[in-house]
Amino acid sequence: MDRRPGTARPRRVRVKPARLWWLVHQWAGLKLAILLTFVFATGTLAVLSHEIDWLLQPDLRVSPSTVSGEPQWEDIATAAAAHPATAAIRSIDAPVASAFAAQVQIIQPDGSRAFLFAHPETGLIQGVGPWVGAQRILRNMHRHLNLPLNIGVPLVSVLSLLMLASLISSLIVYKRWWRGFFKPVRWRDARTAWGDVHRLSGLWSLWFVALISLTGLWYFAESIGLDAPPAVEAKADRAAADLDLVSRFPDSLAAARKAFPQLAIQRVVFPAKPGQAFRFEGEATAILVRPRANAVWTNPADGKILATGRGENLSVHQRISEAADPLHFGTFAGYWSKLPWFLFGCLLTMLCVSGVTIFALRLVRRPPSSAGQGKPVAIAWAGMGRWKWPATALVAIGLVLVYPLIAF
Repeated sequence: MDRRPGTARPRRVRVKPARLWWLVHQWAGLKLAILLTFVFATGTLAVLSHEIDWLLQPDLRVSPSTVSGEPQWEDIATAAAAHPATAAIRSIDAPVASAFAAQVQIIQPDGSRAFLFAHPETGLIQGVGPWVGAQRILRNMHRHLNLPLNIGVPLVSVLSLLMLASLISSLIVYKRWWRGFFKPVRWRDARTAWGDVHRLSGLWSLWFVALISLTGLWYFAESIGLDAPPAVEAKADRAAADLDLVSRFPDSLAAARKAFPQLAIQRVVFPAKPGQAFRFEGEATAILVRPRANAVWTNPADGKILATGRGENLSVHQRISEAADPLHFGTFAGYWSKLPWFLFGCLLTMLCVSGVTIFALRLVRRPPSSAGQGKPVAIAWAGMGRWKWPATALVAIGLVLVYPLIAF
């Protein structure tokens, strides 16, 4: 169509790159803020979930002065097998720290699962604990919102893309960000103070955001079929049901120690069905791997070594997969890593909350104290748009599904 003489050509409104990146940063942090905050908070608590169980369950506690070295695996197995709550032993885990009891996963006579808490030095059973405690609840909510794994894990781990978008856009929007590490917070008004706290917290946690984003992205890749192939597995040549596993256990333990003397055993998995072997897992010389990366399999019938797996022998793909959990939850150096991970997890959670607060305060014309109760919250809620409904629904589902997890 011809333009009439004298009419002006319509001007295209161009969004400046800085403005575009600011919109990306705002969208990534605001639209799913409810879900992000929930995932960050549960993940932060999951770092110290064993310690939460320790506080809630007195039978899980021991005096560190009564523990002198490695758990007495044979005594623990013998005492657990003799306990009236035990129909079968599934695994024994070494204490998480010096004030913890060893945990024996058992099958009870009615077929349900439970834990026995055993003194690591004497093997004395201190009590029976539920299969579902703080550790499992927090882990399940953080990892997959208590949904089926094939649905929940991709839903949660795909949020790492939003974290990466927030990270990259923040470095572009915040000019000369490297100069801001020691800028003090200006307390002249709420909006300014929250903005300074948000930027300062974000700067100091840049490395942590990048780490959690990348490991989360790895979890997403694994959830869609790019997971690493399994490590060494071995099958026994006799049905476990035909054997008295506890009486056979000492031979397998001695053989495992002889075959892999560098292995500091952290977990013993008992055969559960025909063809399965004893499996001894723990720490050796490989760094940033889960205990399962270092393992010895023994035949429950005669204690002979069936296979040995060492972390150093894993492929690059497998090493990346093994490193994801220690790096994501900070479990690679005990409390020297877990406590910083917990603190930076709190900071990450606060970054999400403070970002939403900044958005709301920016749109409140009057100071929050005189703007009417709840008005910033209403503004933030409206700013999330339609995305707030699926985000809220997923959080609600995760909380509701705790009940069947506990009840059944």
